[in-house]
Amino acid sequence: MSTSDRLIEATRELLWERGYVGTSPKAIQQHAGAGQGSMYHHFAGKPDLALTAIRRTAQELRATAGRVLDAPGSAHERISGYLLRERDVLRGCPVGRLTMDPEVVASDELRAPVDETIAWLRGRLAEIVQEGLDSGEFSPSLVPDDIAATIVATVQGGYVLARASGSTDAFDAAARGLLTLLAPRTDAS
Repeated sequence: MSTSDRLIEATRELLWERGYVGTSPKAIQQHAGAGQGSMYHHFAGKPDLALTAIRRTAQELRATAGRVLDAPGSAHERISGYLLRERDVLRGCPVGRLTMDPEVVASDELRAPVDETIAWLRGRLAEIVQEGLDSGEFSPSLVPDDIAATIVATVQGGYVLARASGSTDAFDAAARGLLTLLAPRTDAS
């Protein structure tokens, strides 16, 4: 791995664990095993490196979610796959956690990849819900954008509840509950 990549990966990890303020250039350098000169050779400073790291984290989240959401299967199966996919629940979402960081939220530039990723996820989920409506799988009363927002809120809220309790149980229960509410229609409906 190049020095630049080591610095980016170290920053990604530290942002996830400590947030922007808690991620000092010195901590990044130590975590990456790189000197100060190397850091400033590749990046203009901490904001530039953090933006690169946030963009990479956002790209990774899109790729991971996309593999599940774009897989074959019914709308419910793909949403279920997204909700139940393996994730480090107790660490939380590396993108979602950035929304709780006042320095990231205060910076239009740092916040942009976070906003774009959440908007992409909501948009993709709304498309899948619409597919389920079009195929008659879901109740016609569902509003795709509202359900997409509910799915994202359930995942992000599930992370918060799991971290607060130190257990994945709350996340798992929220995912199961939402899937029950989204259960496909039967002929008796």
